[in-house]
Amino acid sequence: MKVKVAVLQYPPVFFDKEATLARTEQLVSEYATGGTQLILFPESFIPGYPRGFGFGAVIGSRSAEGRQLYADYLANSIDLESEDRSRLEAIARKNEVYIVIGVTERIGGSLYCSMLYLSPDNGLEAVHRKIKPTGSERLIWGEAPVYGKKGAGAGANMAAVQTGFGKIGGLICWENYMPLARMALYEQGVQLYLAPTADSREVWTSTLRHIALEGRCFVLGCNQYFTKSMYSPEHQALARDEPEEMCPGGSIIVSPLGEVIAGPLVGKAGALVAELDLDDIPRARLDFDVVGHYARPDLFRFQWR
Repeated sequence: MKVKVAVLQYPPVFFDKEATLARTEQLVSEYATGGTQLILFPESFIPGYPRGFGFGAVIGSRSAEGRQLYADYLANSIDLESEDRSRLEAIARKNEVYIVIGVTERIGGSLYCSMLYLSPDNGLEAVHRKIKPTGSERLIWGEAPVYGKKGAGAGANMAAVQTGFGKIGGLICWENYMPLARMALYEQGVQLYLAPTADSREVWTSTLRHIALEGRCFVLGCNQYFTKSMYSPEHQALARDEPEEMCPGGSIIVSPLGEVIAGPLVGKAGALVAELDLDDIPRARLDFDVVGHYARPDLFRFQWR
């Protein structure tokens, strides 16, 4: 079976939820053509990854300016209990395409770095919330709770999703360095492994190629291209120590044998579009299957909640 995918390396309209929702609709409309079945957006595409900001915090104190910046970010983040959800679901439904998009999600007064799985037929099918924000991200993003709303546990947060074209699932940015988190996805039989990120280092390509080889799955890595001039003047002043090209991108698509199919896309906005043959997955497992003939359950036991 073959599946056509599009990995979108575009910037948001930073800190502007309404404008970024409009941009999301425009981009999906543009790339949901010619049989595209899955569109992947970067980490925190809505309302943007807050690169270069300290939110006025040092150990022992917080500034009024930083608190206001957080309040602005909170106000422009996605609330799945509001019409934000129906608007995103409508985009997937109208364009008849599966969308996986990174958002900063608002729950009460707290924020989470989340990945939304939007089906054209069933609407929002799953939410993955980052289980461990990296470094200073912990100031603004909470860890995914073990027990979510209405009794949904960590297992729901880590679930892979069955679609008509295969099983998809993924982790956000440096969660992908957590071996047991990856194992939770492998155990569920993920075929298209999704890795939205803000990491634009050259070595990130090696990480995603390793995951493809380890999981014997296709890996779709999605970053954004972002320059400081895309910030408002006020935000440029807060990020004054950052270079003009704040994130050069690096989106990539990798085969189950670790071969680069498309990308890395560096230094510009754009998209990677590819047709993937899911039959490459069983072919790749002839000599390695991390949850099968290479698993050695007699020596190792893996358990997750």
